[in-house]
Amino acid sequence: MSDSRIAPVTVAGPHQTHTGFLGFPALPSPASCQTVGTLSITVQPVVTVVGIGADGWAGLAPPARAALAEAEVLIGSARQLALVESDAIKVTWPLPMLPAIPGLLAEHAGRRVCVLASGDPMLYGVGSTLARLLGPERLRVIPHVSAVSLACARLGWAVHEVEVVRSVEALRRDVLPGRRLVVLSADGSTPDAVAKSLMDWGFGPSRLTVLEELGGPGERRRDGTAASWEPAQVGALNLVAVDCRAAADTVVLGRGPGLPDEAFEHDGQLTKREVRAVTLAALGPLPGELLWDVGAGSGSVGIEWMRSDRGCRAIAVEHDDERAERIGRNAKALGVPGLRVVRGRAPAALEGLPAPDAIFVGGGLTADGLLDACLAALPAGGRLVANAVTLQSEAVLTAWQGSVGGTLTRIEISRAAPVGGFTGWRPMMPVTQWMVRRS
Repeated sequence: MSDSRIAPVTVAGPHQTHTGFLGFPALPSPASCQTVGTLSITVQPVVTVVGIGADGWAGLAPPARAALAEAEVLIGSARQLALVESDAIKVTWPLPMLPAIPGLLAEHAGRRVCVLASGDPMLYGVGSTLARLLGPERLRVIPHVSAVSLACARLGWAVHEVEVVRSVEALRRDVLPGRRLVVLSADGSTPDAVAKSLMDWGFGPSRLTVLEELGGPGERRRDGTAASWEPAQVGALNLVAVDCRAAADTVVLGRGPGLPDEAFEHDGQLTKREVRAVTLAALGPLPGELLWDVGAGSGSVGIEWMRSDRGCRAIAVEHDDERAERIGRNAKALGVPGLRVVRGRAPAALEGLPAPDAIFVGGGLTADGLLDACLAALPAGGRLVANAVTLQSEAVLTAWQGSVGGTLTRIEISRAAPVGGFTGWRPMMPVTQWMVRRS
């Protein structure tokens, strides 16, 4: 066979069964059993994903057209399916889409299945989801020009200098002076929501460009600033380009650790700014890592962990219902809506959670079995950081440090405050911090 791509096959003979790999044509026939000598070989078909733009069939390259012509089943949104004339069975994605994917593929097993995707299927598209579910060896992707690339082409922006934002809720993390953003709209209301959010955050001078139906016959452009933006009828298929500019008096929230305490809604249970910065430095967040924020309070440590890199994930564990609700509000307000909040008292609430790369314990240190459970959950190289402010919790950390090692650090912070008509130092409660790395 001339095609060098590979797909999993099962080879069964009279004395053995072996799973290996075998090359297959670009558009394989439905799953079939072939006999090679005394061996029976089952070839699993691939799923083809074709990217399509607002210009429909006219904008497709020959390989994409050939894939669609030979498909027996087409799966996509109603809008995408309407762009293609085909005798294939057309299946519209149900909502929610993700849970339905395995069932749909199983229902049409044995047929040539082609999935339609907007633009580049691997840019926040269904292609990456299918790659995780099926494995790349059972996937064939024919990309189209992405809407992000088209937007940058219209605006003269370098694609590699642009940050792609998937929702208005996630926008807050990326709004920084001088940054250029492309916001993927959920519907026609997104541009107005973006403009309002920018105004609320002090970024009214930011330049906004709304691009509708990019690449299609109905392409339309609208320009303005967040401050001067007026609501208008916008088609559902759009994106928003933002050239971020802050007003002169705006307090900018960067991605570095130590956001102002005022950035968080809290009831006093907050790891203060200076201690939070030291704590994040000890935790050392890395892209893709997962943090358990145990006894999360206002969620500040987990939120700043996630703000450090888009790939960072966090689970906040909090037993108080009111505080748990507050953590969710803080996460959305600061651009990390993906933070997961688990309500319950540790260590029982930790059971069944995904394995962490790092753990921060900000409360409940005297609870029986808490640190035992946390250390047991850490993989090799995982980090645990715990902060204590009471003598009882400090005694717990001192005992653990003497038993398993790690470092103890005393953090004492004073802030200047009025003393009568003068200014003096007002000390904050000292914090004892234990940091240990699992060997």
